[in-house]
Amino acid sequence: MVKTKIISSLEKCFLSQRVEDFETLGQISALKNERLSFQFIYRAEGEEEAVRRRAYVTLEGELAKYATVRAVELIPSCMPTYVERRDDNYLSYEAGLYPDLLCPLSDGRVFVNREELRSVWITVDTRGEYFGESTLEVKLNSMDSGRFLGEASLKIKFIDRELPAQKLKYTQWFYTDCLATHYDCEVFSERWWGIVEKFIKAAVRNGINMLLTPTFTPPLDTHIGTERPTVQLVDVTVTEGGYEFGFERLDRWLDLCAACGIEYYEIAHFFTQWGAAHAPKVMATVGGEYKKIFGWDTDAVGEEYNGFLHTFIPAFIAHMKERGEDRKCFFHISDEPKPDNLEQYKRSRNSIISLLDGYTVMDALSNYEFYEQGIVSTPIPANNHIKPFLENGVPNLWTYYCCSQTNDVSNRFFAMPSYRTRCIGYQMYKFDIVGFLHWGFNFYYSRGSLEYVNPYQDSTGRYFSPSGDTYSVYPAENGEALDSLRAVVFYDALQDMRAFELCSELYGKEKTVAAIEEAVGEVSFYVCPRSASPILAMREKINKMIEDKMI
Repeated sequence: MVKTKIISSLEKCFLSQRVEDFETLGQISALKNERLSFQFIYRAEGEEEAVRRRAYVTLEGELAKYATVRAVELIPSCMPTYVERRDDNYLSYEAGLYPDLLCPLSDGRVFVNREELRSVWITVDTRGEYFGESTLEVKLNSMDSGRFLGEASLKIKFIDRELPAQKLKYTQWFYTDCLATHYDCEVFSERWWGIVEKFIKAAVRNGINMLLTPTFTPPLDTHIGTERPTVQLVDVTVTEGGYEFGFERLDRWLDLCAACGIEYYEIAHFFTQWGAAHAPKVMATVGGEYKKIFGWDTDAVGEEYNGFLHTFIPAFIAHMKERGEDRKCFFHISDEPKPDNLEQYKRSRNSIISLLDGYTVMDALSNYEFYEQGIVSTPIPANNHIKPFLENGVPNLWTYYCCSQTNDVSNRFFAMPSYRTRCIGYQMYKFDIVGFLHWGFNFYYSRGSLEYVNPYQDSTGRYFSPSGDTYSVYPAENGEALDSLRAVVFYDALQDMRAFELCSELYGKEKTVAAIEEAVGEVSFYVCPRSASPILAMREKINKMIEDKMI
């Protein structure tokens, strides 16, 4: 027999598990413009079942035409966690195959392998069309014999209210050089631009509204003394009097971003990572020759580079003002400075900060000392180091996580349960977080960007970090970006935040937070749920409160 069930999007299914291991999702509610995801799982058991058979999934009901079906494919992980840093809220510590890739199905075709649990990811998006209550039926049939294998159904209630627009600024660092490497295409070729467009659309689809913009090749995750492929959007010409800048490629980038739905631009860091001691790679035309004029051998606060920035930054801001987009720009000094970098960071920052007066200058860091001394006006502390920033009432606070946020807090590793990823939504809402940063949208290199890494074969970046940290989308053969389930689950956290905002408009924030905490317990960045149930119950409670105000 083939056992089937519908379960929530907050579960991860491994091959060895059974259908009985998961709670049935019988009904769920959403606001009418919400994108709703759930899973249909199946497992063939018994000697009478074929070892392997082809099958197909069909959907029935008035919502079927608004639904997409994707297979949840498993990706290898040789390092799902750090051995020395992990808590007990992981699904597994063992290397193996982890559910992550959401792969579009051709005509709903799947395989049923005996004694293997498989999952199909179903997303319903009515794009604001109201349906009230409806039932979506999912059926599994054999392609070889046409025999009916199993079915399950889900009652979905769409509430006749819309989620408000997303307020949170959300950036995941977007690496156009990784795309050029993976697809073996020349940077700035028409093929490259086409692939970049598809990946930007995927970013927007998953809630990203701010994009890392490589005015110069970003000095991120670059081993000292080496360099990443050049993706510099601004043309530089060295003249007798100084420098001239060309913004044609930048304009094409900005126009493309706007057309895809990007709202803000995160300008590449002005100084190198982990210390702000050097200049990023800057290419220029000098006497007709295109060559590198700044890099690892350039003193960050030296006269030459300082003079360059004092010419470039005003020219860049003037150009963005002409476009009416200068206030959409957010600037960086250097990523992740540590306490022993404080003086160097301060010197680098002070060398240009007057040029950025009135604009947001922000950096990912974890030491409150940088903010306390006024060195960083918009800090982005990691979620496991955010406590002193919250206790001191830092305004307009962002947060981030990366490979180091392994214990107690939310993150998106393969081995973490999806409810641990999604809880970041109610955490950020309660504490008025205005922005979220993650470093790896499509990082397909190893540590220090020394070599290419195929994300389908190695999900750790050559043991750079636990699987799930270096990228959130997969590169398809046709240049499309395929979602990970982690990206979709994080987007659901963003939808939660939008629902909370609507509830706040109706009841006030205090009552909204009280309703959240009634379901999930006291909200803290340092406490994550241990099952899907609290989050599902919380959203149903919030949805009911919103619906009650319609009466």
